[in-house]
Amino acid sequence: GVVEKRERGRSGGLLGLAGVGSAGKDNGRPYVIVMIGINGVGKSTSLAKIAYYLQRNQCTPLLAACDTFRSGAVEQLSVHASCLSVPLYHQGYAKDPSAVAKSAISKATEDGNDVVLIDTAGRMQNNVPLMKALAKLVTETKPDLVLFVCEALVGNDGMDQLTMFQKALTSGGHTRPIDGIVLTKFDTVSDKVGAALTLTHLTGVPIAFCGTGQKYNHLKPLSVPFVIQNLFS
Repeated sequence: GVVEKRERGRSGGLLGLAGVGSAGKDNGRPYVIVMIGINGVGKSTSLAKIAYYLQRNQCTPLLAACDTFRSGAVEQLSVHASCLSVPLYHQGYAKDPSAVAKSAISKATEDGNDVVLIDTAGRMQNNVPLMKALAKLVTETKPDLVLFVCEALVGNDGMDQLTMFQKALTSGGHTRPIDGIVLTKFDTVSDKVGAALTLTHLTGVPIAFCGTGQKYNHLKPLSVPFVIQNLFS
């Protein structure tokens, strides 16, 4: 399974989140990861970086273009898929994202891909119709991992973003919380690590990865000693 293929001998589940995905998948269904967040924070790029990380750990990911709203979103993901030599599933634009995501999971199951990375449309946290559509996608696809993407420089607004997204996924009969955070542009914060600390402390949601540049290998786990050192320096 996917979890067994990640760096052997290390504790924690898939993507280093302890307890998440720590049990192997035995139902034949791929491991499903949904990327969520507001517009322009780097969801698609982060998704591609995670696909690269999974490839390096002997997984065979499939990218699912479920941002059927923003013009150019499918083409952007297609470029990443081509660069990484991974399959891309899409149905173009003006489609139901939930239906596209479910079809992508079925396609991955048929073709033997063991991870599906679902890209979603960026949306502002106070856009009620789009937040409901996101909750619908997450509820219907039943992902193994929901990752919230935000910028390391976001400040207090990041807390508002995360809280509103969390609320959308856990209200109205929905019970699916966010599993982890991906902080983008972490290389630009120098000694300002406040967002990282605040988001995790106030929500209990762990940071899965930090983006540290534009290349696919510019993704790393959060270094706790680095954060502590900068807080006390």
